[in-house]
Order: sequence, then C-alpha cells, then structure tokens
Amino acid sequence: MSDFSPDFPVVIYHNPRCSTSRAALALLTDNGYAPQVVEYLKTGWDKDTLKALAKEAGGLKALLRAKEPLAVELGLKSATDAVLLKAMIAHPILVERPIVSTPKGAVVARPMTQINAVLDRVIAE
Repeated sequence: MSDFSPDFPVVIYHNPRCSTSRAALALLTDNGYAPQVVEYLKTGWDKDTLKALAKEAGGLKALLRAKEPLAVELGLKSATDAVLLKAMIAHPILVERPIVSTPKGAVVARPMTQINAVLDRVIAE
C-alpha cells in the first residue's frame, strides 16, 4: 500500500438516516479522509454511475438492497441487470448503502471492514 495522503479521493454514497452509513462516514473522517458525500436519495442515480459502481463492486445484484420491501415487491432478486438498473434509477432506495469509491475501486461497506479494500491505508477498528 502507498503512504496515506489526505488528498486521496474518496466518495461515499451515503444515506444519513442509516446508522451503518453514518458510521462509515465517521470512520473515514476520523482517519483523515475528506470524502465527497453523495446523498443518493436526494440526487438520485444515473445509468453510467450505477454501471461503473456495479462493475467495481461485483455487479448490480451486489448493489441491490434485496431485503428492501420494494425489492421484494418488484421481484428483483432474480431480475436481469437491465431490469435492476431501471428499478434502481427509478427507486434509489433499492441501492445498498453505504458505497465507498476510490481510484482503487468501489465496495458496499457492509461490513464496514470492506472499506479497507479500497483505501490508501488500512483503517484500524
């Protein structure tokens, strides 16, 4: 791993009402990172961003909040990527959170130790 740099670009796709998302943001800031915070429930998603995050994080199914009642109602557990993408854009709540993205890749930070895979240094718990 390279040396820590406070300028290391980190983006967190964040839901401030989610305790895991709040904890992940605190973990990043407590360790000197200045992440760009994207409140995706307010901004929504676009196709290119979701596709890029999915490519790095293990696919659209990896980004799906499968236990979200709407996901169950829409039958998304076995949906195609095209259907998932359309549903996630229409209903941002369907996307798992938090997602942490850096030049080293993107991960769904559940559990939060997943953040270590894409940071410039290991964050001690």
